[in-house]
Amino acid sequence: MRLPIVLALAAALALPASAIARGVPDGFADLAQNLLPAVVNISSTQNVQTASSDKGPEMPVFPPGSPFEQFFKDFMNRHGHGGDNGDNGENDQGDEGDNEQAPADPHQGHPHRMQSLGSGFIVDPSGIIVTNNHVIEGADEISVTLQDNTTLKATLIGRDDHFDIAVLQVHADHPLPAVHFGDSDVSRVGDWVLAIGNPFGLGGTVTAGIISARGRDIQEGPYDDFIQTDAAINRGNSGGPLFNMDGQVIGINTAIYSPSGGSIGIGFSIPSDEASNVVAQLRKFGRPRRGWLGVRIQQVTPDIAESLGLHEPAGGAQGALVAGVNHDGPADRAHIQNGDIILSFNGKPLRALNRLPLLVAETPIDAHVPVDIWRAGKRQTVEVVVAEMPDDIKPAEPAKPRLPPANPSVELSGLGMKLSPLTDAARQKYKIDAQQKGIVITDVAPDGTAADHGLKAGDVVVEVSQAPVATPADMQKRIDEARTNSRKSVLLLVQGQDGLRWVPLPVPKKS
Repeated sequence: MRLPIVLALAAALALPASAIARGVPDGFADLAQNLLPAVVNISSTQNVQTASSDKGPEMPVFPPGSPFEQFFKDFMNRHGHGGDNGDNGENDQGDEGDNEQAPADPHQGHPHRMQSLGSGFIVDPSGIIVTNNHVIEGADEISVTLQDNTTLKATLIGRDDHFDIAVLQVHADHPLPAVHFGDSDVSRVGDWVLAIGNPFGLGGTVTAGIISARGRDIQEGPYDDFIQTDAAINRGNSGGPLFNMDGQVIGINTAIYSPSGGSIGIGFSIPSDEASNVVAQLRKFGRPRRGWLGVRIQQVTPDIAESLGLHEPAGGAQGALVAGVNHDGPADRAHIQNGDIILSFNGKPLRALNRLPLLVAETPIDAHVPVDIWRAGKRQTVEVVVAEMPDDIKPAEPAKPRLPPANPSVELSGLGMKLSPLTDAARQKYKIDAQQKGIVITDVAPDGTAADHGLKAGDVVVEVSQAPVATPADMQKRIDEARTNSRKSVLLLVQGQDGLRWVPLPVPKKS
C-alpha cells in the first residue's frame, strides 16, 4: 500500500515520485544473512620491543573496547600501579602474550607481539580478501577468521598506502563465499546502506543507516573522496564493506570522526569505483599503478576566475589552476602551461579541486586523454598521454621569465607595496636563489591591499596576468592593461618560502 500513497502525495505536491521519501525497509535480515559469511576478522601481529620499567608490573595492552581493558585498568589503579592503555586509533592494538624469553640486557626491554585487529571481505571464492592497509601495515603475520571461526594464515598480495587498501590471499579446501563491488557513482545521499564488520573476533556485526554525504575530503591524503554514512562504524570495523540494498559493496569502511573513539554517526568509506580499480591493480601487479599528469594545482577562486576572464555558471568557480609543471612530464609534453585552468579531464568536468588527482590516478597508463583548458581568454583542448606516477617526483617547475635589468625599488600606487628587480643585494638580503626570476617585494604596508592578500617582503612576483615580469614597470603595464579591459583584479604568480602560488590582486583605481 506504500507505493500508491507515495504517488498520491507526489501528485498532490506536483513533485516527481522520486522526490518523496520512501518508507523504512521492512528489515535487513535476509540481506544480512546472505552477506555475513563473506565478511572476515583480520588479525595481524608484529614483534616489537618495549622499554623496561622499574615502576612495577606493566598493564597488558588490549584492543580499545575490549571488555578486559577497563577491568585491568581498574585493577592496576587499585593496586597503585596506574597505567593507561592509551590507544585511541583505528589501528587497534592488543597483547598476544609473551612466550619469548627476555633479553639478557635489562635496558633493552622485553619483546612483545602486538596485535592489530580489523575487518575485511572476500571478493573471490579462491580466497582473495580486501581490507584497509592500516589494518595490516608492518605486520609479521596475518590471520583471517571466517564466520564459522575457521582461522587461516594470509599472505599479502599488495597494498596501497595512499588509498589505504590492501589485498590478501588465503587458501581453503573449498570455495569461499564472496561479494562483489557495485557502482558507487549511482549511489545518492539518502540511500539506505548496511555496514558489516567483524571487530575483535566477536563475530559479524551489522549496522544500518543512510549515505549522509558524498565526496568528503577529510585531509587524509591526496585522493580523499569519501562516502559519509551514519551507519555505526566502530574501531575494529576498519576494512569492512559498506553495502547497498542490492548486496553490492559500494564502499570500504575506513575512518570515523569521534571525540570519544566510539561511533557518533559520522563514518567514512572509500567509494567502490575507486577501490575496485586499486584492487584490480594490486591483484595484477602487486602494487598500485597510478596515472600521472605532472602538474601542481591550486583552487580557482572567483577572483582568479574574474582576473582571467573566465565566467563560470552559478555555483562558484570551477576547475584547477596550474601552479607548476614538471619538466618533461605528460602535461609539459602536451604544452600545458603555468596559469592554465584545467576545466575538464577526459570529458569529466572538475567541480572540485581534488577531482583531478582522482581522475588522473584511475586513468590507464599510456591512455590518450583530452584535457579542456582555459588560456588567454578562451577554451582550448589539448591531448595528454598519461604516464605512470614515478616513485620519486621532482617538484613542478615554474615558468622562466627573462632576466631583469637593474632598476631601483618602486612603489606601485594603490597596492601598498614596493618592488625591486632581483639585484645581487636583494638576493642576498632575502636569500633568493640565483636562478629565480621576477621582481622582489621589498616592503609591504601593514594595512594595504598587498598585506590583505598575504604578500610580504621577500616574496618574488614571477608573472602578472600570466606574463613574465622583470621590472616594476612591467607589472605596472599589466595592471594598466587590466584596468583598460575593465578587469577587477590581476593574477600574480608569486614565489614565497612555501613555494609557488597564484594570488589575485585587486586593480587599484587610477590616481
